[in-house]
This record gives sequence, C-alpha cells and structure tokens, in this order.
Amino acid sequence: MKQTPLILSIIALVAVAALGIIQLTADGSGKKKASTGEAVETTAKEGAIVWYDLDRVINEYDMANDLRSVVETKMQSIQEEINRRGNKLQSDANKFQSDLNKGLLVRSVAEQRSQKLQEQQNSFNTYAAQKEQEMAEEQQVMMNQIADAIKTFIDKFNEEHKYAMIISTQGSVLPTPVACGDPDLDITDALLEGLNSEYVKNKGKGEETTKSE
Repeated sequence: MKQTPLILSIIALVAVAALGIIQLTADGSGKKKASTGEAVETTAKEGAIVWYDLDRVINEYDMANDLRSVVETKMQSIQEEINRRGNKLQSDANKFQSDLNKGLLVRSVAEQRSQKLQEQQNSFNTYAAQKEQEMAEEQQVMMNQIADAIKTFIDKFNEEHKYAMIISTQGSVLPTPVACGDPDLDITDALLEGLNSEYVKNKGKGEETTKSE
C-alpha cells in the first residue's frame, strides 16, 4: 500500500499555489522612480501621434505600487496557510507510510487511515485550488484598477493636449508596437508626473475624509 503519489501530489500543489506570489512579486521589482516632483512638459505638438512606455508607467505609478503591496500581503497570508495545511498533510502521510513499512498496522486500521488521508488530500486539493483562484482574481482586479486609472487619466490628459493618437509600448528586448520612436514624442514622464500627482492628491483627500469620520 504505497503512499508516495499522495506525498508527491501534496508537494506539487504547494509549489503550484506559490506561483501566484512569485509572478506578482516579480512585477516592478528593483525599479526606481524617475519623477523629481517637478512638472514635466511635453514637446509634442497638438495633433501629433505620441507614445508612452507602459512597463515604466505600471512600475513607477504610486497607485500601482500601493495596490501591489496590499495584494502581496494578502497573497503571502494565503500562501502561508496553504503551506501550513500542505505540510500537515505531508507529515500525516509520512507517518502513515512509516507505520506501514514497520508493520505496525493491521489491515483494517491501515485501510481506515489510508481512506482518511485520501479524504484529507481531496479537501486540501479543493482548498488549494480555491485559494489559487482567489489569488488570480486578486491580481486581475488589481490590474483592472490600475488600467482603469491610467485610461481615465490619459483621456483627461489628452483633452488638454489634443494628440491625434496615444500609443502604448511594452517590452525591454524589442518594444512593441513602437520599436523605435522619436524621444520628443515620448510622453511617459509627463504621464507619470500627472498620474502620481493626482494619486497623491486623491489619496490625501481620502485620508482627510477618514480622519473626519
């Protein structure tokens, strides 16, 4: 009555669940903000087609970093609980395997413990899958909030500047769709300055409202 597949599946589930943390914490790490706090003027003329570096905006936008920090904390808490449950189940499986190998269990008791372990694993599988889904949803909601804030600001930003088109570019190896662009048409710094200024302003209003309550 081998239990190795059970133990291996527990290890695999814990490792898979950890991917949410790894993927999230990898975003934007090691990046420094370029903003100096001074207003950034764009040189592109009205009606121009301009572009911005979306990777930089996401990595240097204060709201994105604050949201990422909150989500990371939630996900770390979830991961710790998954690890705790997985380690407990693995420990129980190891103990059962050891007792079985030593011949310390009669068949009826061994079958009962094996069935109980299988039920525990099924329960753990369900829990881990549910939490993995929750982590994915947390990340998606976070990205939706960031995307909505950026899009809302760009719409307002362009009401003033009246560019014909604003294109976003991504990728460090070969940025797409703008593989090469005139630096004078790069509005990344102006967007970041405006986004962060607006976020600080709105964040301050929110804190004042909370204190008054």
